[in-house]
Amino acid sequence: MMGEFDAIRPYDDAEVPAVLARLLSDKAFLATLTKFRFPRLARSFGWFLQPALARKLRKEFAGIDSVATLQDKIEFYVDHTIERATDGVTYAGVEQLKSGTAYLFLANHRDIVMDPAFVNYAVYHAGLPTPRIAIGDNLLQKPFVSDLMRLNKSFIVHRSISGRREKMAAYQLLSAYINHSITRDGQSIWIAQAEGRAKDGDDRTESAILKMFHMSRKDEPFGDVIRSLNLIPVSISYEYDPCDQAKARELYIRASTGGYAKTPGEDDISIALGITGYKGRVHVNFAPPVTEQFEDTKQLAAEIDRQILTGYRLFPVHYLAWAQWSEADPQLQVPQASELFGAEELEKARNEWETRLAGCPPEHRPYMIQQYATPVRNQYRLKAGLALP
Repeated sequence: MMGEFDAIRPYDDAEVPAVLARLLSDKAFLATLTKFRFPRLARSFGWFLQPALARKLRKEFAGIDSVATLQDKIEFYVDHTIERATDGVTYAGVEQLKSGTAYLFLANHRDIVMDPAFVNYAVYHAGLPTPRIAIGDNLLQKPFVSDLMRLNKSFIVHRSISGRREKMAAYQLLSAYINHSITRDGQSIWIAQAEGRAKDGDDRTESAILKMFHMSRKDEPFGDVIRSLNLIPVSISYEYDPCDQAKARELYIRASTGGYAKTPGEDDISIALGITGYKGRVHVNFAPPVTEQFEDTKQLAAEIDRQILTGYRLFPVHYLAWAQWSEADPQLQVPQASELFGAEELEKARNEWETRLAGCPPEHRPYMIQQYATPVRNQYRLKAGLALP
């Protein structure tokens, strides 16, 4: 019997061996992996390396017959990647998560793969089950990517549907799945607060996403549905964004031409750079679950924004960018970076920041500065009791 959610749900334990077998004989997957593991040799010796890598992986993943054992296996690689590409990950608020309770983690969105990966990392290391992850179908152009993501507890958000009726049906199904996962399966969910990444550093919650949570339970009051989902606003702060130059370029092109068209494979490049690029320090903050009764999406969005923006950790680079930002509001009581950070820490940040700016064409630089300065504006406006612009 075909289940109601089969088109979007993650794979279950019974499907793991067959999907792993399919992946390990997928030429596109093996070619991508070879290129990632052996960037220099892949071009000339790919024909030799791919079968060898497939054999090694078959041996390593033999006998894996559940999602949990697969995640235990992958955790080693995730930790290794995090250690190589960051100066350490800290998290706050994990201690309030209760074993046996499912949560709806609603997070700001800066990086395609690493945002949910860092939430997973925090939850996994706290000894709790990892959440199911919402991922847009625009990122699943290759069958192996879809297999890989659905093996790792991802479910599909159909974004590339154009017809209004089809869109509504897709949102209805998504809403039903999220509610079913939390209230029936007892499985947490991770989803971004907005459809695309916040390329200008301005993290805001889209009301449409909050409305979608309620769609499949229209006969119940909005506030009750939200409370039943144990919604936790999550802030992920990267000291440095590996994709900051690409984002600045896109913002510049949009501002100067009125639009921006992605080139084929651009998302793949963003994903690879986001995973392997240097991030400095990373901080993940879990706010308390939303327990207040909100009557509509606008009120709830404002509260989630407040939690995410005040929970966002500002690093020295954010203050350095603020000091250079042409749109910085002089009325806001923002201290100098030197008042908050030690000389050594500040010197390191200044060197890194100047190198990043120098690598950016002059016309893109204002957009690079904006990305890092905007979280400062948002947090200090909230501290001053002012509305967000």
